[in-house]
Amino acid sequence: MDSPHGAAVKAEDFGLKGPRGWVFRNIGIDAAPGSLIAVEGPSGSGRTCLLLALTGRMKPTAGHAEVGGHRLPKKMAAVRRIAALGPVSGVNDLDQALTVAEQLREGALLQRRYEGPVRALLRPRGERRASTAARIEEALAVAGLDLATLPKGPRTSVRDLERLESVRLSVAIALLGDPRLLALDDLDLKLSDAERAEAWALLRTIAARGTTVFAVCSEAPEDVPVVRTGAPAKTAEPAPAEADPQPDAQPDPQPDTQPDAKPDAKPDAKPDATPDTKTNTKTNTKGTDDALAEARRA
Repeated sequence: MDSPHGAAVKAEDFGLKGPRGWVFRNIGIDAAPGSLIAVEGPSGSGRTCLLLALTGRMKPTAGHAEVGGHRLPKKMAAVRRIAALGPVSGVNDLDQALTVAEQLREGALLQRRYEGPVRALLRPRGERRASTAARIEEALAVAGLDLATLPKGPRTSVRDLERLESVRLSVAIALLGDPRLLALDDLDLKLSDAERAEAWALLRTIAARGTTVFAVCSEAPEDVPVVRTGAPAKTAEPAPAEADPQPDAQPDPQPDTQPDAKPDAKPDAKPDATPDTKTNTKTNTKGTDDALAEARRA
């Protein structure tokens, strides 16, 4: 049973296959409302696409999932209404040309126009402004972003924010719609150890308020449950001395600073070679590219 705020998330054999292979496969999830779940996996293993599928932004092709009682893929629109994206590079990037105040106002306007009830648009302008200001103030407080501490206050340019400040701003914008599920990509990217601790503390606070949270990361804290995508490459068997060695596994890709959609270099993997495990699967990085491209066009 869902709480008034959080959404239960369940998935079984959940997967997405694109024209060039599996993006992610055999994912199993059983998260209660208000859970904090980390998503780990090699670069290019479909972590970002899993977030987009769970929030109704990308159509899965295998297995099934339920978010807040809405079954995917049949009820994608219903899931989108209760789920929000925090920072997801290449999908909902902050506008570097805006100030922080402008970015917040734009986020509030879009949320009200596309997700808010029609009757809210009919209220007097002064009442709408007061309501928007109150929502922004509350979201900033939960996200832990104090505009007064920024170099130019609300007029600080988005491009001048530190990485953790950008995360907090993206989270605040996502919280404007009071989502029951919040998904974030590359949470710990370019953060120091102290900043990572702050970022996880922020997500724990949000989850404690009842919102279910999924966050992609390179390494989750010990107390956070983990859903894994992809699988480590198999160790090659030594070849006979008289034969040239033929390793069975592809070398690990070089680490990058981009989300799953842009791996550095990795040859196509045949779907038949994917290990049949519950939450660990080797995926096709070019399939991830295709799926993310579809999400951006949506």
